[in-house]
Amino acid sequence: MGMTITEKILAKASGRRKVEPGENIWLNVDVLMTHDVCGPPTIEIWKREFGDKAKIWDKKKVVIFPDHYIFTKNLQANRNVNILREFAAEYDLPNYYDVGTERYKGVCHIALAEEGYNLPGTVLFGTDSHTCTSGAFGMFSTGVGNTDAAFILGTGKIWEKVPESMKFIFEGQLPDYLTAKDLILQVLGDITTEGGTYRALEFDGEAIFSMEMDERMTLTNMAIEAGAMNGIIKADKLTEKYVRERTNAPYEIFESDPDANYREIFRYDVSKIEPLVAKPHSPDNRDTVRNVQGTKLTKCYIGSCTGGKLRDFINAAKIIFGHQVKVPTFIVPASTYVAHQLEVETINGITLKEIFEKAGCVIAQSSCAACLGGPSDTVGRATDGEVIISTTNRNFPGRMGSKKSEVYLASPFTVAASAVTGVITDPREFL
Repeated sequence: MGMTITEKILAKASGRRKVEPGENIWLNVDVLMTHDVCGPPTIEIWKREFGDKAKIWDKKKVVIFPDHYIFTKNLQANRNVNILREFAAEYDLPNYYDVGTERYKGVCHIALAEEGYNLPGTVLFGTDSHTCTSGAFGMFSTGVGNTDAAFILGTGKIWEKVPESMKFIFEGQLPDYLTAKDLILQVLGDITTEGGTYRALEFDGEAIFSMEMDERMTLTNMAIEAGAMNGIIKADKLTEKYVRERTNAPYEIFESDPDANYREIFRYDVSKIEPLVAKPHSPDNRDTVRNVQGTKLTKCYIGSCTGGKLRDFINAAKIIFGHQVKVPTFIVPASTYVAHQLEVETINGITLKEIFEKAGCVIAQSSCAACLGGPSDTVGRATDGEVIISTTNRNFPGRMGSKKSEVYLASPFTVAASAVTGVITDPREFL
């Protein structure tokens, strides 16, 4: 019996020729990432457990991005960033990207890709559930708790169980009104938020490999919404081009064997999928946009590691171009690079930034912002009674702020169309 791509990467990282689902193995970690929410407790545990002479296993392999609660006057949030800053200075960490400096990058998951940390065939752990985003690069990438992260920080190793794999094959040419967000909402509606628990979700098929990296990252990003350990897409020439433009670091490409064993295989004809939403209050509460069309909105939000990439804003701008938004609409670039590109990329000779500004959108600084609520002064945060449509990844009660708000998840096309009309709107009316 052959191995899946996930099993092959874990075999390499454990120094073994073969691994099977259910086996427990020691993994050698290539990169550990943390941020301002989980970084401080990770550091505290590491210092406590490893003692006064605690050493970081490899300073070059530790990457720290303040990104979650940063543009706020909240004193606790500010203190968290100060802890990271002091830690990076004390241990002379080369990969600390401080807010308020030219090194600041924005949301960790997008910055990992942009800064060349995502390498095919490697193993990346992060103190954030959406660390699975990096799996779009043909690597194993998953989130861990602060205690596990502290152990990695001191040893470079972690004890893990090999996950079973599930495969999702998207066949056919992607219609111009569909995005990766619609595809992952289709999957979540089919298998639910528990259907991938501690499994590897592998995405395959013509429609997947026709997507650019921005879109592939949306699929793997939301693998965690099914409870999955990781999402993964085989690296191809497009992946290699993206990686080589950013780093000369070595990597290895793995792919699943033809006789690899999967718990389940799902096949989709993308021509039969419609624009979708996740209704409140769960990412698997799937429905077609058509069925909820006309729902009145108080706010639209385009941003986050899931929906704040350059392709997301190009898609949104195609619809918003030449219109005025009917409800407050927030544009939150996931990274400072993306924010810069809003001033460079054009549609009909007009920059994306101008398109959004002329339409009456609010353009915020690059960060996680209201995707996970945050302090009361967080831009775009949900207040009591609000009905929001968003490109983010979660819509549990209180996720974007008030527990008395409702959040619909959708593609940038759908959110943009809804911003123009003030009610949930099928993007095919504009495309």
